[in-house]
This record gives sequence, structure tokens and C-alpha cells, in this order.
Amino acid sequence: MNTSIDIDIAPYIDHSLLVPTATLEHVDHWCAEAQRFGFASVCVYPVHVQRAVENLHESSIPVSTVIGFPTGAETSASKLFAAQEATENGATELDVVINLGWVKSGQLERLHAELAQIVEATGQCVKAILEMALLDEAEKRTTADVCMDAGVSFLKTSTGWHGGATVEDVRLLKDVSRGRVGIKASGGIRTPDQALMLIESGATRLGTSRGPDILRQRATKSQGAG
Repeated sequence: MNTSIDIDIAPYIDHSLLVPTATLEHVDHWCAEAQRFGFASVCVYPVHVQRAVENLHESSIPVSTVIGFPTGAETSASKLFAAQEATENGATELDVVINLGWVKSGQLERLHAELAQIVEATGQCVKAILEMALLDEAEKRTTADVCMDAGVSFLKTSTGWHGGATVEDVRLLKDVSRGRVGIKASGGIRTPDQALMLIESGATRLGTSRGPDILRQRATKSQGAG
């Protein structure tokens, strides 16, 4: 029996608006869609956090934002300031791009310190973006362990700028995390089948800008099957 037909995709989706041309009107629209479909959160750039919070203040949908996006190569001080400012503006989930140069050069203590400081200073849900497409398997496993030890709440596959989420990477993160943190698959998720495969592989969140379209595709497919 195919259990995927029983999975409600909407509560997994971080409804993401991370294009540089996003306007306040786009933010308003994204927030309205999140409330209409019951998405997990709305994810916007830091500059739009306050607007999203204003839109969603009467709902239970949190506002998430990105820190160090998309390269992760800012200084730790600038990332910390951005995270604290976003929190003060109402964001309760922070998707933080890790410093991949530190991973490649073995400076894992610096990576740990940066993430731990953000976790401690903000007290919010921190999702570490690993950019899995740029790491080998050993680096993926070691980096995931460091991020979890620093206190993050989620391990996130990617920004979407260097390749999208894969079933293999989600399974790897599930194996490494063993249920200790959430797993967010992000990048290139455009169809219900992709979403369901990632969820069934262990993803507990999905980052995508195409949530409404994914749900419409699924509804159309269900109607056709009926």
C-alpha cells in the first residue's frame, strides 16, 4: 500500500521568497498563501522580516529568515548581528549558511563557535545550511555532527544555488542525526512526487517557493485518478 497518499505536504513547507527582486507586495502575497494553505513558515530575506511578521501576527505561522545567504562567507560578527537583528524584528527561525571554507580547511572549531554563539544569543530555531553538493561524504557527516553539537535545531541540505535537495543526502542526514534534529530539504523541489520522496526519506521540512503549485498539482492528479 502506498502510504504517501496519506501525507499532507503543506505543513512541511517553508514558503520561501528568496529572489532579489522581491517587493513588499510579494511578501504580502506569500504570507497570504502561507495562511491559506497552512504552510510551516514563510521564509524571507532579513529586510522583509518585519513586513512578514506584521502580516502573520494573528496567525500561528512563524517567520523564518536567512543568515549569511547564499555563501556563508561573512564574518562571525556580521552573522551574529544579522541573527540578533532578525530575532528582534520577529523572526523565530534562522536558516544560517555555514562557512564552507572552514569545513574544507578543517577549521571545525570555528564553525562550532559561530553556530553556538548564534544559537545561544538568539534562543531561536537555527537551521544550519550545509550546501551538501559542495561536500564529500566524510565532510557531510563530520559537519553535520559539528552543527548538532553546536545546538542547531535543523540540518538543511542546501541553499539551492549549487544544486538542490536529493533523496540520498536526506537519507544521509537522517542516518547521522538519528532523530536528534529536524532535516530540511531545500532546492529544486517542484513536484508532489519530489516532495513526497524527500519526506519519506526523512525530511521534516521542505524549502520551496513552489508550495501552492505543488499542492495544486497534487490535487489535479488526485482528481484525475478519481
